Amino acid sequence: MKNKNIFTYISFIIICQLAGIIGSLFTTPAIRGWYTGITKPSFNPPNWLFAPVWTTLFVLMGISVSMIWLSEKNELRKKALVIFFIQLVLNTLWSIIFFGMENPMLAFYEIIILWFAILYTIILFWKIKKPAAILLIPYILWVSFAAVLNLSIALLN
Repeated sequence: MKNKNIFTYISFIIICQLAGIIGSLFTTPAIRGWYTGITKPSFNPPNWLFAPVWTTLFVLMGISVSMIWLSEKNELRKKALVIFFIQLVLNTLWSIIFFGMENPMLAFYEIIILWFAILYTIILFWKIKKPAAILLIPYILWVSFAAVLNLSIALLN
Protein backbone atom coordinates (compact mmCIF):
# COMPACT_ATOMS: atom_id res chain seq x y z
CA MET A 1 0.00 0.00 0.00
CA LYS A 2 1.34 3.42 -0.93
CA ASN A 3 2.10 5.99 1.77
CA LYS A 4 -0.59 8.24 0.28
CA ASN A 5 -3.15 5.48 0.73
CA ILE A 6 -2.10 4.82 4.33
CA PHE A 7 -2.40 8.54 5.05
CA THR A 8 -5.88 8.57 3.48
CA TYR A 9 -7.07 5.63 5.61
CA ILE A 10 -5.65 7.08 8.82
CA SER A 11 -7.07 10.53 8.05
CA PHE A 12 -10.60 9.28 7.42
CA ILE A 13 -10.56 7.00 10.45
CA ILE A 14 -9.56 10.02 12.55
CA ILE A 15 -12.30 12.17 10.96
CA CYS A 16 -14.92 9.53 11.75
CA GLN A 17 -13.59 9.11 15.30
CA LEU A 18 -13.81 12.91 15.75
CA ALA A 19 -17.52 12.70 14.93
CA GLY A 20 -17.81 10.16 17.73
CA ILE A 21 -15.80 12.33 20.11
CA ILE A 22 -18.06 15.32 19.42
CA GLY A 23 -21.10 13.14 20.11
CA SER A 24 -19.51 11.86 23.32
CA LEU A 25 -19.18 15.42 24.62
CA PHE A 26 -22.99 15.39 24.87
CA THR A 27 -23.36 11.70 25.75
CA THR A 28 -20.91 11.30 28.61
CA PRO A 29 -22.40 13.93 30.97
CA ALA A 30 -25.95 12.67 30.26
CA ILE A 31 -25.00 9.04 30.98
CA ARG A 32 -24.01 10.11 34.49
CA GLY A 33 -27.03 12.37 34.89
CA TRP A 34 -30.30 12.55 32.98
CA TYR A 35 -29.99 9.14 31.28
CA THR A 36 -29.54 7.35 34.61
CA GLY A 37 -32.97 8.47 35.79
CA ILE A 38 -35.07 7.62 32.74
CA THR A 39 -36.95 4.37 32.16
CA LYS A 40 -35.23 2.04 29.68
CA PRO A 41 -36.53 -1.15 28.04
CA SER A 42 -35.35 -4.57 29.20
CA PHE A 43 -33.19 -4.99 26.08
CA ASN A 44 -31.16 -1.83 26.77
CA PRO A 45 -27.46 -2.84 26.56
CA PRO A 46 -25.11 -1.98 29.42
CA ASN A 47 -23.61 1.51 29.11
CA TRP A 48 -20.05 0.17 28.79
CA LEU A 49 -20.94 -1.55 25.49
CA PHE A 50 -21.64 1.62 23.51
CA ALA A 51 -18.09 3.05 23.39
CA PRO A 52 -16.37 -0.04 21.94
CA VAL A 53 -19.21 -0.62 19.46
CA TRP A 54 -19.14 2.97 18.22
CA THR A 55 -15.33 3.06 18.10
CA THR A 56 -15.37 -0.05 15.91
CA LEU A 57 -18.15 1.32 13.69
CA PHE A 58 -16.29 4.60 13.19
CA VAL A 59 -13.14 2.66 12.17
CA LEU A 60 -15.21 0.69 9.64
CA MET A 61 -16.73 3.92 8.33
CA GLY A 62 -13.27 5.45 7.97
CA ILE A 63 -11.98 2.46 6.02
CA SER A 64 -15.11 2.43 3.87
CA VAL A 65 -15.01 6.11 2.94
CA SER A 66 -11.26 5.82 2.26
CA MET A 67 -11.97 3.19 -0.37
CA ILE A 68 -14.41 5.54 -2.06
CA TRP A 69 -12.04 8.50 -1.79
CA LEU A 70 -9.30 6.47 -3.48
CA SER A 71 -11.62 5.27 -6.27
CA GLU A 72 -11.91 6.82 -9.72
CA LYS A 73 -12.96 10.46 -9.60
CA ASN A 74 -16.40 11.01 -11.13
CA GLU A 75 -19.80 12.48 -10.30
CA LEU A 76 -21.04 9.32 -8.54
CA ARG A 77 -18.00 9.34 -6.25
CA LYS A 78 -18.55 13.01 -5.47
CA LYS A 79 -22.22 12.38 -4.64
CA ALA A 80 -21.35 9.36 -2.49
CA LEU A 81 -18.82 11.36 -0.50
CA VAL A 82 -21.30 14.20 0.07
CA ILE A 83 -23.98 11.77 1.28
CA PHE A 84 -21.44 10.02 3.51
CA PHE A 85 -20.53 13.27 5.23
CA ILE A 86 -24.20 14.25 5.57
CA GLN A 87 -24.89 10.98 7.39
CA LEU A 88 -21.80 11.51 9.57
CA VAL A 89 -23.13 14.92 10.63
CA LEU A 90 -26.56 13.37 11.25
CA ASN A 91 -24.88 10.73 13.40
CA THR A 92 -23.32 13.42 15.60
CA LEU A 93 -26.53 15.43 15.64
CA TRP A 94 -28.41 12.46 17.10
CA SER A 95 -26.23 12.51 20.23
CA ILE A 96 -26.80 16.24 20.59
CA ILE A 97 -30.58 15.83 20.33
CA PHE A 98 -30.96 12.68 22.43
CA PHE A 99 -28.42 13.33 25.17
CA GLY A 100 -27.65 17.05 24.95
CA MET A 101 -31.23 18.25 24.47
CA GLU A 102 -32.66 15.28 26.41
CA ASN A 103 -35.28 14.82 23.70
CA PRO A 104 -35.74 11.13 22.79
CA MET A 105 -38.77 11.68 20.53
CA LEU A 106 -37.08 14.32 18.38
CA ALA A 107 -33.97 12.10 18.34
CA PHE A 108 -36.13 9.23 17.06
CA TYR A 109 -37.31 11.31 14.09
CA GLU A 110 -33.71 12.31 13.44
CA ILE A 111 -32.41 8.72 13.62
CA ILE A 112 -34.94 7.70 10.96
CA ILE A 113 -33.46 10.35 8.65
CA LEU A 114 -29.98 9.11 9.61
CA TRP A 115 -30.99 5.52 8.79
CA PHE A 116 -32.11 6.49 5.28
CA ALA A 117 -28.92 8.52 4.78
CA ILE A 118 -26.86 5.45 5.74
CA LEU A 119 -28.90 3.27 3.40
CA TYR A 120 -28.39 5.74 0.55
CA THR A 121 -24.65 5.84 1.34
CA ILE A 122 -24.51 2.03 1.18
CA ILE A 123 -26.35 2.02 -2.17
CA LEU A 124 -23.99 4.61 -3.66
CA PHE A 125 -20.88 2.91 -2.24
CA TRP A 126 -22.10 -0.43 -3.66
CA LYS A 127 -22.13 1.09 -7.15
CA ILE A 128 -18.53 2.28 -6.73
CA LYS A 129 -16.81 -0.37 -4.60
CA LYS A 130 -18.77 -3.22 -3.04
CA PRO A 131 -16.38 -3.89 -0.12
CA ALA A 132 -16.83 -0.26 0.98
CA ALA A 133 -20.59 -0.78 1.09
CA ILE A 134 -20.29 -4.09 2.94
CA LEU A 135 -18.21 -2.42 5.67
CA LEU A 136 -21.23 -0.20 6.43
CA ILE A 137 -23.62 -3.12 7.04
CA PRO A 138 -22.76 -3.42 10.78
CA TYR A 139 -23.34 0.33 11.07
CA ILE A 140 -26.86 0.27 9.62
CA LEU A 141 -27.69 -2.80 11.70
CA TRP A 142 -26.56 -1.06 14.90
CA VAL A 143 -28.44 2.13 13.97
CA SER A 144 -31.54 -0.01 13.31
CA PHE A 145 -31.23 -1.42 16.83
CA ALA A 146 -30.55 2.07 18.20
CA ALA A 147 -33.71 3.37 16.50
CA VAL A 148 -35.83 0.68 18.19
CA LEU A 149 -34.13 1.41 21.50
CA ASN A 150 -34.60 5.16 20.98
CA LEU A 151 -38.32 4.77 20.24
CA SER A 152 -38.77 2.49 23.26
CA ILE A 153 -37.13 5.05 25.53
CA ALA A 154 -39.24 7.85 24.04
CA LEU A 155 -42.45 5.90 24.62
CA LEU A 156 -41.50 4.81 28.14
CA ASN A 157 -40.72 8.35 29.19
